[in-house]
Amino acid sequence: MTLAMAGGVSVAAQATAVASSGSATVRAAADTCAYPYVCFFKNGVKIGQFKDVTSTWQNLPSKPSGPGLVVQNTRNDDVAYIRWSGGATTCIPPKSSFTVSSGTLTGVRISSAATC
Repeated sequence: MTLAMAGGVSVAAQATAVASSGSATVRAAADTCAYPYVCFFKNGVKIGQFKDVTSTWQNLPSKPSGPGLVVQNTRNDDVAYIRWSGGATTCIPPKSSFTVSSGTLTGVRISSAATC
């Protein structure tokens, strides 16, 4: 899979998400997600990875949902956007992770923008 993300932060009303930077789950994800990928982990198992910068959304075929879902952006200068089933988006800055505690993701986009 190849994923692309971009955009600002907008959390869907039906979904609860928690930004993460120091949890064991995030560290484990970072250990198995190599640069320049944006990886998706469900309960610590990698379920997808994307690396292409695109101007459009890439659909997530598995429609992953929380809890136990972590999105890891290993890129140095590119943000990654995730799209929720309700259409809202969340931006994940470079070199960071995002933990989805509830809600379903439907798309990803990597943008060459360095900041959300």
